[in-house]
Amino acid sequence: MSLTRRQTAAALLALPLALIATPAVAQQAGSGGSRPRLRTLHIAGDSTAAQKYADAAPETGWGMALPFFLGRHLTVANHAVNGRSSKSFIDEGRLTALLHRVAPGDLVLVQFGHNDEKTEDPARGTDPWTTYQQYLRQYLDGARRRRAQPVLITPVERRRFAADGTAKPTHGEYPAAMRALAAEEGVPLIDMQALSLARWQGLGPDGTEALFNWLEPGESPNYPDGRQDNTHFSPAGAVEVARMTTRALRDRGVLVPGDVRSLGAPVSGHRIVWPQPA
Repeated sequence: MSLTRRQTAAALLALPLALIATPAVAQQAGSGGSRPRLRTLHIAGDSTAAQKYADAAPETGWGMALPFFLGRHLTVANHAVNGRSSKSFIDEGRLTALLHRVAPGDLVLVQFGHNDEKTEDPARGTDPWTTYQQYLRQYLDGARRRRAQPVLITPVERRRFAADGTAKPTHGEYPAAMRALAAEEGVPLIDMQALSLARWQGLGPDGTEALFNWLEPGESPNYPDGRQDNTHFSPAGAVEVARMTTRALRDRGVLVPGDVRSLGAPVSGHRIVWPQPA
């Protein structure tokens, strides 16, 4: 795909899918009157969600775009870090640090899987039906102790297509293990693996290229030889995943209509800001 076509595709992807309000959502939207609660959404995750800095631009984590879709009374604390798994995030003390900042009524969004799959690495690898679930339970228990709402989010899909153009799942049994844990623990689940796989299927191989960090040689000084990254997002991709996440949080009743905004409006990836590294 040429640069011009890719930029055009990114602009088109800023246009949202049609929204269908459920009766419950419509009823909540009409209730009005009460002042919105001040809350924080804490993200525990890996590089697909993480804050990126100027030396990595235009690579973008979906957590960077999440504030675009939230009401002004909600803030985002993005604790996600490149390369972490459910295990290494805890072992490095990052869950403890996150929980110190959690207040009653906050949300703790937990999305891991990409690096848990690296079972050859003892620092990160987990088994989907044993240690993965055991580590995820620590996030749930910690959020509950802080009287916050934990939310499990299955790992967003990579860009992988079969020869016939079918979008391929890449996360093995990890999404199924997270779904089972959410059902067992009675916590909300955002099935981003299924949602993103369906979205990539709808867009196809060419349409999804604009969502990932694909760059021509010379297009970015950070990637002088170009880049063909099918895991990490472009600004347009981060916006797309953040929109899907926010919509799913609303549809699951974790957020109410007054908590969200711009789900039916174009949101440009040009609003993304990459700060200088510390």
